[in-house]
Amino acid sequence: MEQFVVTFARGFGSGGKEIASRLAADLGIHCYENRILTLASQMSGLDENVFTEVNERIRSTGGFSGFLRGLPRSRQYITRNDEFVSDDTLFEYQKKIIRDLADTESCVIVGKCADWVLRGRENVVSIYIEAPRDFCIKRTVEHMKVTEETANATIEHTDKYRADYYKYYTRGNDWNNPVNYDMTLNSEKAGIDNCVQIIESYLKIKQLI
Repeated sequence: MEQFVVTFARGFGSGGKEIASRLAADLGIHCYENRILTLASQMSGLDENVFTEVNERIRSTGGFSGFLRGLPRSRQYITRNDEFVSDDTLFEYQKKIIRDLADTESCVIVGKCADWVLRGRENVVSIYIEAPRDFCIKRTVEHMKVTEETANATIEHTDKYRADYYKYYTRGNDWNNPVNYDMTLNSEKAGIDNCVQIIESYLKIKQLI
């Protein structure tokens, strides 16, 4: 096949984004996550912030990183009063971008329900990365420089948003159901580097690389 796509769903703090980025670097292809929002903004003519606000159900000025940076470091929990957001029109733009990418180049796509958007395509491999909570907390504390309490609350809330987002846009499917994916990996047990190698081995078995 001329091109292939690897999609990633990931629990917050599991290292899924890092695994996706490393895989893309090894294979010499692009890794798309927030850049999809930029492309959708350019296609629609709408401000990119509009897409950021509904990105996997996280609504906060400046995106999720800005949201985290604004939290007190000693805070014990995160209070969210934002209304549940689902903008079908914006999601349609994202779907078109994802499908256009799959039609034109080999790439890695993180999140955005890409596995469901591209379902049924023989040149698409879908991956789900998860890990025990303690491992995710430790990584979040190290990477985001927050307390364990804030890390735990952030993981819980973010994963809930992602699950709700996925369920809404995939017509009731469960985000963390392993049957939705070609492969589910525990990044703590396998290790970040080994996850990359395992996925590459699977791509070779599928004769995509």
